[in-house]
This record gives sequence, structure tokens and C-alpha cells, in this order.
Amino acid sequence: MGKAPASLKAHITRLEMTAPPKASMPVPVNIQTAIMRAPEIPLPFYRYLYRQVGARWQWVDRLRMSDEQLAETLNDKRNNISVLYVNGAPAGFYEYFCEDEDMIELSHFGLIEHALGLGIGKWFLLQALYAIWSLNPKRVTTTTNNLDHPRALQLYQMYGFSPVSTGTGIVRPLSDKELLEIARKS
Repeated sequence: MGKAPASLKAHITRLEMTAPPKASMPVPVNIQTAIMRAPEIPLPFYRYLYRQVGARWQWVDRLRMSDEQLAETLNDKRNNISVLYVNGAPAGFYEYFCEDEDMIELSHFGLIEHALGLGIGKWFLLQALYAIWSLNPKRVTTTTNNLDHPRALQLYQMYGFSPVSTGTGIVRPLSDKELLEIARKS
């Protein structure tokens, strides 16, 4: 069924912030937004969001998980997912994981393609950070890489994240066979 896509080398940057963002930003005008927590998100809906947000940035890890593995990850009480809706349609999500009472990881953040260019990315990240910092951690961490949105690192730094380490990794894009399997699960 075709050969597997070539692996990609990724330059990874781990970031952290030790104080809440000082910025504030109004909701963008002329669009209706809602952010809703999804404490018991259905697996097909999560996979849809993850794929829609992450396909162009080579997000693959959660798509390779079995239903059991993904359910265990998503249903962990320390894991939190919130979905952004714009004009009534899903437009992105953020996910964070409470490592312990002192550290929270912003594990996933992004917009679906139809929401890009509406001026809501900065506002949405700020909402995610407000939600995380309302839990009073000492540190918030996140990771990005050069396969992510070209301005991701800059945006994180704009809101108070500082790089703490860098490294390299290999990302193995989804094969046609894996894409078909994911489509069957949805």
C-alpha cells in the first residue's frame, strides 16, 4: 500500500514559566466564542480535534494509541481538556496535565485550520494560561518544535515562557495504513 513516509528530524524546545502572564486581551470582535471543558470527551471527538489541529504539525503520538491507552490517558484525573468553539463549530483545544501541585504541563494547544487568521490564537492561549494559573502551580511547562506553527515559540515567549532546554527527536509521520485505521476508529 505504498511505502512509509520518511521520518522527520525535529528540533525540540522545552519551555517553562514561573509566574502568570501579565497580558490581557479582549475577545476578538465579530465572532462568537465559547471555551468548554470536556471532562469525559468521547475518543472519536478527541481524535477528530487532535487530527484537525495537529495534522499539519505532525502530531501523531495520540493517534497511534489504542482505544484503551487513549482512554486511560484522557480519563486520568490529572488531565484536563477544553475545547474552543467559534461561531458554533469546534475550532481548537488545549490540554494540560497536573504533574503535581507545583507543576502543570500545557501538553497540547492549537487551532483547527478554519480558525487560523481570525485573530484568536493569542487570545485562546491566554485563556488556557489563565485556566492553568488559577490552580496556583509554581511552574507551567510546555514543549514545541520546529515542525510546529512557525510562530509557536515566539508566542509562548511573548506570554512569559522561557526556554529551559533543547534537543532533537525523530517524528515518524503516519503511514497510509495508519491513516486508514484512524479513519475506521472515528
